[in-house]
Amino acid sequence: MEFADFNNITRKVYEYAYGIDTRDWTLYRSIFADDVRMTFTSYNGNPPADMRADDWVANVKVLFTGLDATQHSMSNPLVEVEGDHARCRMYMQAAHFFVTDQGDNEYTLGGYYDDQLVRTGDGWKISAVTLNVLWHRGNRHIMELASQVGAEKLARV
Repeated sequence: MEFADFNNITRKVYEYAYGIDTRDWTLYRSIFADDVRMTFTSYNGNPPADMRADDWVANVKVLFTGLDATQHSMSNPLVEVEGDHARCRMYMQAAHFFVTDQGDNEYTLGGYYDDQLVRTGDGWKISAVTLNVLWHRGNRHIMELASQVGAEKLARV
């Protein structure tokens, strides 16, 4: 594996976190192939979903527009490249904050991402994300509250 591939692949995965945390939806969309498979079963119990990346970003935007702040931290990337396909597994912790009078204002989860990437004419793009939650703490209810607030904010725009 070339260092340039390792660097570009890990950068895409880090941009996943940075795009969400800074609410830079243009950056966030730019890291994905046009079609993606999202597997968040360990978080929400839903089966894997194949969708357009534009739809994924629009869905994520609702929740994160409603949250007061987030910080996604990633570390220990393990990258494998075979031709124009790659896999990147990376530890993660995601802290979510929403001021509420309905319990704790924080919900944090930890685990790892197992991402699939494809080399395109525009560089490496994420084609599949699998979140593997190993632990969580705090008030998960703030995620639902934030989604409601985010939907209301976006409806006013």
